[in-house]
Amino acid sequence: MMPIIWGGVDISEAVDTAKIRFKEKGIKGEFMQTDLLRLPFSKPIFDLIFSEGVLHHTDCPEKTFRVLTKLIKPGGRFLFYVYRKKAPIREFVDDYLRNYLKDLDNGTAWKELMALTKLGKTLGDLKISIDIPKAIPYFGIPSGKIDLQRFFYWYIFKAFYRPEFKLSEMNHINFDWYRPLNCHRFSSPEVKNWCRKSGLLIERLCEEEAGISVVARKRR
Repeated sequence: MMPIIWGGVDISEAVDTAKIRFKEKGIKGEFMQTDLLRLPFSKPIFDLIFSEGVLHHTDCPEKTFRVLTKLIKPGGRFLFYVYRKKAPIREFVDDYLRNYLKDLDNGTAWKELMALTKLGKTLGDLKISIDIPKAIPYFGIPSGKIDLQRFFYWYIFKAFYRPEFKLSEMNHINFDWYRPLNCHRFSSPEVKNWCRKSGLLIERLCEEEAGISVVARKRR
């Protein structure tokens, strides 16, 4: 039986940490710090590619997707997760705030986001639910009962909240969302079209509020 060899790629120095973790566990792995569009491969060599929350942070997610698909052997699989498009007001606010923060240094951006984080905590601590009597489709808002904080979270702006988290932890999650300039979001039809055009058969697609997870197999 051929040994399983794991490979990892990241544009950051996170690959150094991965090397250490693999060595600690005694797992054979090869790691490269590079752009996904600059991989030193020209033919299908991978049985499986796993991309968890990476494609949507590249300059051109669909192009990156096509390039990676070409490196998968026939019959191999592509497992990936991308952010899902949210309600229109939330989409506008996300882009507006990301653009507002882009010219600030990290320290200033962190402080700017703290006000939003505190509001999210205040809304969450209220523990109030509201009942939306009728769906508002043009705003992507469904009818039914929903926690007030989650209503703002999904349909107005992202302000992460968990009662057991410290304020700094919640701000860190908001910072991680709003700080990256590349933070593309997609719909299920868009993702299905990617797979179709690249010769992938979708075996499983799970669409949730936050994102879309896919298991797809390359045609033989």
